[in-house]
Amino acid sequence: MRLLCSAGFTFALFLAAPAFAQDSTAPSNDDDVHSGGPIVVTAPYVRSLDILGNVSVLEGDELARDIRGQIGDTLTRQPGVSATSFSPGASRPVLRGFSGERVKILTDGIGSIDASNTSADHAVTIDPLTVERIEILRGPAVLLFGSQAIGGAVNMFDRRIPRKVPADHVHVDAIGGYATAANDRNIGSSIDVALSPQIVAHLDGSWRKTGDTRSGGFVYAPDIRGDLLHLAEHEVEEGHLDEAAELTEQAGKRGKIDNTQSETWTAGGGISLINDGGQLGISVGYFDTNYGVPARPNTAHDHGGEEEEGGHDHGEGPVTIGMKQWRADLRGEVELGDGFFDKLRVRAGFADYKHTEFEGDEVGTIFTNQGVEGRLELAQNDRGGWRGASGVQYSHRDFNAVGAEAFVPRNLTDQFALFTLQEYTMGPLGLEAAARYEKTNVRAQTLGFERNFDSFSGALGATYDIFEGAKFGVSISRAVRAPSAEELLSNGPHIATQSFEVGDPNLKRESNWGAEASFKFKSDGFNLNLTGYSNWFDNFIYSAATGAEEDELPVFQYFQRDARVYGFEAEASARLAQIGGFNIVGDVTADMTRAKIKNAGLDRNIPRIPPLRVLGGLEAQGERIDARVEVEWTDDQTRVAQFETPTDGFTLVNASLSWRPLPDTKNLTLMLSANNIFDVEARRHASFTKDYVPLAGRDFRLTARASF
Repeated sequence: MRLLCSAGFTFALFLAAPAFAQDSTAPSNDDDVHSGGPIVVTAPYVRSLDILGNVSVLEGDELARDIRGQIGDTLTRQPGVSATSFSPGASRPVLRGFSGERVKILTDGIGSIDASNTSADHAVTIDPLTVERIEILRGPAVLLFGSQAIGGAVNMFDRRIPRKVPADHVHVDAIGGYATAANDRNIGSSIDVALSPQIVAHLDGSWRKTGDTRSGGFVYAPDIRGDLLHLAEHEVEEGHLDEAAELTEQAGKRGKIDNTQSETWTAGGGISLINDGGQLGISVGYFDTNYGVPARPNTAHDHGGEEEEGGHDHGEGPVTIGMKQWRADLRGEVELGDGFFDKLRVRAGFADYKHTEFEGDEVGTIFTNQGVEGRLELAQNDRGGWRGASGVQYSHRDFNAVGAEAFVPRNLTDQFALFTLQEYTMGPLGLEAAARYEKTNVRAQTLGFERNFDSFSGALGATYDIFEGAKFGVSISRAVRAPSAEELLSNGPHIATQSFEVGDPNLKRESNWGAEASFKFKSDGFNLNLTGYSNWFDNFIYSAATGAEEDELPVFQYFQRDARVYGFEAEASARLAQIGGFNIVGDVTADMTRAKIKNAGLDRNIPRIPPLRVLGGLEAQGERIDARVEVEWTDDQTRVAQFETPTDGFTLVNASLSWRPLPDTKNLTLMLSANNIFDVEARRHASFTKDYVPLAGRDFRLTARASF
């Protein structure tokens, strides 16, 4: 039935293709296929999600400067964003303290269809080198993409399915660079070719190879160093001087973080039919990566005379992950004229994903995921200030883990959703409402397990233009999330995370009430965005250490309690002076999240919540040269969960210089940047591996970006 529906829907799109061809004139374009300004295209049927959404955009030279091997580490300069930073080869965004299932990673509105949301050691199958633009959505507007995305969504756009016809028939984008901290060599490029006035073909590819990352300061955190030195003392008492010397040397290890190397390559192509009647395009892509998973050192802790092993070496040799994904995508849009509806949009994707966790040369566990996801949206024409869109969404996931340490059984998840977003503008007052109904089915046939969840989520928001350039907004939301298969069914050792993971098949739906208030001001020389938010959860699902061991691994179990999460995000920038041909601009970003479990009157902290962070920069902006210096201060995190270690704060100093050598154009940019200039030891509290995988030390990066 699913195949018949898919085939019928695709056939209907091709029946619509003659409407695309009614006008042989290609749409007007700028000098290239770039749009002219920072227009949010995640939901083009509303005015930039300004009421229910808090949106950040990363593109152009700023994206080229911040680009890293994984999307999590690429976005950490953005407000409210941290990263899991499990290893340089696997890092997912953390939004407002939320990660995993609560943060959607999207490609043009469709999920990444990989396994990155199931465990922190799994990479995201999107290479930032091929991405043209990234949007970060926070707040209730993410109901457009799923009620699971309580933390937010990261939506990435490439040109794999072309949206415009190149004015000069051929358009080329390229980026490449080198970075010293990990001997990082990378290159990515794409080409769009107009085969006719209405047909555009696209090809792209990327390659990145790194060695082991070099850290600033000690590799291991104080608690691990203390355990190793305690073991060394024990070995001395027993007369094992060589073993004691090795443990002492390991405790003092600096510089190279072993087994953090990676190699990634991608390739893809697509074709689109584009004209005034709409567009229809398809694409195929391939993603291949191999990366190391750093190991926590074996330590023993003395608890009242009994020794408990806190680390275990499974198999022979280091753990590495080999990951592959084939993906096919479709996007279509039909202009419907001046009636009630403006456009019909369709977006669909299919992926065949597989990754193997190797223990040395031996195969440990194989994970596979075959999935399909599709959306159909009807956008409304503006009627006296009222417009919006409604649609349906469907996804199917067939996930399996095979091997001696498969911690989750084969499971299938089907989800069907109906959603709408409506906006009404009346003078200085703007109103938005969003609603989403989801039906989720999770089943594991080998266990005879099946559960169904129905959930309804909604949001209301309002903004008021106080005076020109100043806007105040408030919103309230109610979101309900079905537990994932991993939260329900996990029960086994997971070698890559070096933990024994235990789910709960009786978990209930998670629900929360959310409130958000914002103030935005924009003038010629000053911008300010302030946002405060709070969420009150019933049956909040989280994973935490229990203090127990299974198979000589620490047990991490999924629990369900009431919780509260609150915090703020702030951004400000101001033009301070003009010196010669340069504008001197200062900017500051700050964010903080607090998260507590409510348990019988006893408040406990939720694990891996980022602390207060402030980033300030000073930039000289010229016609052909930009220069920037910035300081990022991160506070200590002492609000930790049970069995979680605190994390010391740190201060990073970074600088960058951009040069556009071609006169009268910004199509070529050369960038030189220095990150963590003072080579400090830094760890992200949101990272599962923070105690033995610190951030990179001093890192010089040379990047070239071209667009012609």
